[in-house]
Amino acid sequence: MKQKDRIKKVQTEKYILAPEKKGKRNKILRAVGLTIATIVTAAISLLFLMPIVLTITNSFMSPTEFAANYGAIFATTKSGGRQFVSELVNLKFIPDMVSFSQYATVLFKSRDYLLKFWNSMILVVPIMLFQLGVAALAGYGFYRYKGKIRGVIFFAYIILMLMPYQVTLVPNYLVSSWLGILDSYWAIWLPGIFSPFSVYLITKYMNRIPLSCIEAAQIDGAGEFRIFTKIALPMSKGIIMSTGILVFIDYWNMVEQPLILLSDPEKYPLSVYLSKINSGEVTLAFAVATIYLIPTLLVFLYGEEYLVEGITYQGGVKA
Repeated sequence: MKQKDRIKKVQTEKYILAPEKKGKRNKILRAVGLTIATIVTAAISLLFLMPIVLTITNSFMSPTEFAANYGAIFATTKSGGRQFVSELVNLKFIPDMVSFSQYATVLFKSRDYLLKFWNSMILVVPIMLFQLGVAALAGYGFYRYKGKIRGVIFFAYIILMLMPYQVTLVPNYLVSSWLGILDSYWAIWLPGIFSPFSVYLITKYMNRIPLSCIEAAQIDGAGEFRIFTKIALPMSKGIIMSTGILVFIDYWNMVEQPLILLSDPEKYPLSVYLSKINSGEVTLAFAVATIYLIPTLLVFLYGEEYLVEGITYQGGVKA
């Protein structure tokens, strides 16, 4: 009997311990897989961040060191063209000596860079604010009122959104010329404010707001304006902030609109002026590029939470 009891005990321990061993093995495999995935993701992130880090660190490089490391890239021939770079360029992430001469020249000695920076702000901020306002009102209208006319108008918005800006550039130029606003900020403001991109995103988001919330507000005697300001806007805060970030980044990097619709170089934004650095004071390239990056980085860091919320939204009420 004792022998049989021992055999049963061994068999019982075997069957009990087997799942535990499998569980430990699975945990080890998961840990190894997570470690590998983290390393790969970190390597890819560093690869994408390398140009930004290079730009920021090299902005503190003195003009002499800049010419020694990158002079071959910007060197020109006697005819004014670019010459072939036969040697490897020395990319330096840490300058030999930290110098603020580039920033001193950009911020205090050259009026052109600051002028173009504020031109960018004057062009982009009104477009972002008013486009969000128009899109929020239009999105609420599309959400509240159904019908064939609503479907046709919304379909037209989708068609316009799918068109590249280059397709509508000539009509915008002709309309601006007819209105007499060519070579003014209004030629860029008006097409930007009434862009269909924000209307489409906010409308699709508002369509997920539960009708029960609207009906409860109507029973309490709330009108359309109160429903819009107290229910629709607060529940759509995530997508409005996300759209604002995307609109700001899009128009901060615009190039075609100012080149076509503005003939006065004094009104050009910094995005257009950056392309002219290589033909002039090339030693200021990194400093100007760093200044150009700051607004988009600040907007993204401030609204990162809203951007994630707007992307991961799965219904009228957050899970």
